[in-house]
Amino acid sequence: MGILDKKIVLITGTGGGMGRVAALTFAREGAKVIGCDINPEANNETVELVKSAGGEMTGIAPSNLTDPEQAKQVVEEAVKAYGGLDVLYNNAAMQRFGPMPDFSIEDWRTTISGELDIPFFMSKYAWPHLVNRGGGVIINIASVAGMIAGETPPMVAHCAAKAGVIGMTRQLALEGAPHGIRAVAISSGPVLTPASDRDLGDNQAARAAITSKTLLKRFGKPEEIVELAAFLSSDRAAYITGVNYAVDGGASAW
Repeated sequence: MGILDKKIVLITGTGGGMGRVAALTFAREGAKVIGCDINPEANNETVELVKSAGGEMTGIAPSNLTDPEQAKQVVEEAVKAYGGLDVLYNNAAMQRFGPMPDFSIEDWRTTISGELDIPFFMSKYAWPHLVNRGGGVIINIASVAGMIAGETPPMVAHCAAKAGVIGMTRQLALEGAPHGIRAVAISSGPVLTPASDRDLGDNQAARAAITSKTLLKRFGKPEEIVELAAFLSSDRAAYITGVNYAVDGGASAW
C-alpha cells in the first residue's frame, strides 16, 4: 500500500515535466489519477507510462484551463472517472518573461491568466466535490518568485501571479477548514525539466545565472518537488494546511 492508496487525484498539466512526474509518483503511491493537458498526444503518452508502470490513470485532453468552462468540464469529467475527488493538484501554468517597461500588456495578461486564473478556476469547480467527499486537499504549485524578486530572467508578471497563488492558498485553507479541506502551496526554485533543459541547451552562462541565487548552485529535479506534494496530499500530513513550502535550493534564505 502507498501513502495515497485509493485517493482520487486530479493533476493539471500532465503532458510532461513536473506534471508527468507527479502522475507517475501519485499512481505509484496508490492514487487513481486523472491528468489533463492542452497537448493530447503528450498527455496520452503520460497515461501509457503510468499504466505501463502498473498505475491507474485517465487522461482528459486537450484542455485549455484558462477558459473557465473548459476548467469546469475537466473537473466534472474527472469526478465521473472514478466517482469523486480527493485531491486537486494545481500544476499547470503558462508564463512569459521580460523586463519593465518593455513587458507588454498581452504578456502580463497571458501570465496572470496562465498562472493565477487556472488554479482559481480549478479550485472553484473542484470545491463542492471535495466538500461532498467530507474534505480533501488542494496542492498549489507556486514559485520562489512569489516570495523574492528574480533577476534572470526578468519576471514581473510571474512574481505577481505566484505571490497571488500563495495568498490564495492561505484563503482557501481558511475557508476550507470547516469542510475538511486542506490547502498547501509549494514554491519551487529553478527546476530542470526536459523542456527547460532543451531550451537552455549549451548556454552555460544562462544556466549559471538562473542557479546563482540558490545555495546549492544547481537546478532542482521534478522529483524533489513532487515527492513533497505526495506527502502533503496524504493523510500523514493531516495537520498541515495554509502554509507555503519553499523547495528552492535555499534561494529564499538570503
